[in-house]
Amino acid sequence: MERTWSATLDHMEDMRQFILGAAEGKLSPRREAHLDLAVEEIVVNICSYAYEIPPGEITVRVEETEDSLGVEFIDNGVPFDPLAAEEPDVTRPLADRDQGGLGILLVRRVMDEVHYRREGGRNCLRIAVKKG
Repeated sequence: MERTWSATLDHMEDMRQFILGAAEGKLSPRREAHLDLAVEEIVVNICSYAYEIPPGEITVRVEETEDSLGVEFIDNGVPFDPLAAEEPDVTRPLADRDQGGLGILLVRRVMDEVHYRREGGRNCLRIAVKKG
């Protein structure tokens, strides 16, 4: 399944329902909550930072395999690999930490897979969660 929206937070709920609808009955409540958290973080980042002149577009592709549910977020915004950044040191006092980076750290920790690629002038971020 695939669908495209204008990259604005006004469409957040539609995107969440599109993805969570595909996940319904396939994930435990805990894993579904993890997926919802990751989706929200990724969509907020794309809407907030991907486009120098907003709004652009977000395409969401949901793919199911025998043992997992994958969601790919595609935008043609500025090139950005969120996985290339160094993970923030969460052991440091909050006042001493650099700003940012916690959202993608959270996504990495709650998802079973997180992959990025730049293809055809587009950012492609794929997350996957195991069923059950």
